[in-house]
Amino acid sequence: MSTGDVLSDESAGYEMKRGIRSVLVVCTRRIGDVLLATPVVRSLKRAYPEAAIDMLVFEGTQDVVAANPDVHRTLAIAERPAIGPHLALLRSLWRRYDLALSVLAGDRPTFHAWAAGRYRMGTLLDDRKSWWKRRLLHKWIPFDNLHTHTVAMNLRLLAPLQIKPFGTPVVSWTQEHEESVHRLFPRIRDSQRYAVFHVSPKFAYKTWTAEGWVALGRWLIDQGVAVVVTGMESAEQRYCEQVLHGLPDAVNLVGLMTLPALGYLLSRAVLYVGTDTAVSHMAAAVGVPAVVLFGPSNPVKWGPWPKDFPPTTHSPWRRQGSQRQGNVFLLQGEGDCVPCLAEGCDRHVNSLSDCLQRMSVHRVIEAAEAMLREREINAAVPTSV
Repeated sequence: MSTGDVLSDESAGYEMKRGIRSVLVVCTRRIGDVLLATPVVRSLKRAYPEAAIDMLVFEGTQDVVAANPDVHRTLAIAERPAIGPHLALLRSLWRRYDLALSVLAGDRPTFHAWAAGRYRMGTLLDDRKSWWKRRLLHKWIPFDNLHTHTVAMNLRLLAPLQIKPFGTPVVSWTQEHEESVHRLFPRIRDSQRYAVFHVSPKFAYKTWTAEGWVALGRWLIDQGVAVVVTGMESAEQRYCEQVLHGLPDAVNLVGLMTLPALGYLLSRAVLYVGTDTAVSHMAAAVGVPAVVLFGPSNPVKWGPWPKDFPPTTHSPWRRQGSQRQGNVFLLQGEGDCVPCLAEGCDRHVNSLSDCLQRMSVHRVIEAAEAMLREREINAAVPTSV
């Protein structure tokens, strides 16, 4: 089925497009999902520069848009809210916005968009169970979870509004965030070349081996590139300590940085290496040469969107095979089962994935070396006046 048009009429749509002054973008999921919704926010802000654009997100994810200049206000709700706070939120949202967009096909995001917007749009599964959600929206876009990148899927919501899409996720920071990085990592002022390792994702099934990180770090240090190790949550620190124990010369910034500060740190690096995490999406967006290790995850859906990659209706990435787009080298694990789309070989988030555990450090070093060599060549080419 094509774009739905259930509750709207032509005059309502016309008045809505002409008079947008307030917008709510609903993205109540993980940090990476919130970041990948920022191209929608930027596109809306460019189309309606006077509009106040708010985001509704889960508590714990709002840091990734804390410094985003396009976001007027961020509203946060618990992932499983108590009835009282949830009702209070709904009362505060009730028909407050000219336009509400849900980039998620779930029940609650759709319901929140319905409560908040005088005109409502969203993505929905094209199935019988979603009939009632289609009744809540004026426009809906069929949701594709396999063959369309998350950024491209979100941007399809803009087509009925005839808004020009902006593709790159937005990573922002302030002068205060820059100063915090300078205090934690004073050598950043000395123009020293450094690489950022975000070594531990939120879930075990996305991890590489500690031994691999150590070997890669030692190789980079031998090349004269300093290594900075980051991690965002205390649950990651034990794994990070294993890596740091093998890299005593590395700079340890685990658990010390906000996401906006990390964005600034990434923007000055000569190389980033990470797995399928929100931080890898940040690295791709700021333009740092990035080597991203993928295992069971579907790169068509979740591959990091390269900086300034043009908006597309599908994805920058193929489903299988290591590949390069712009500033991102996506290094995929090997095996006929890759990508299996499962959460680890034991089918739960705390299990490991053999395709990542068996990824050779030599493959990663080759990719890192190619990215560093290209960066040096580009830096040596004089720019025209």
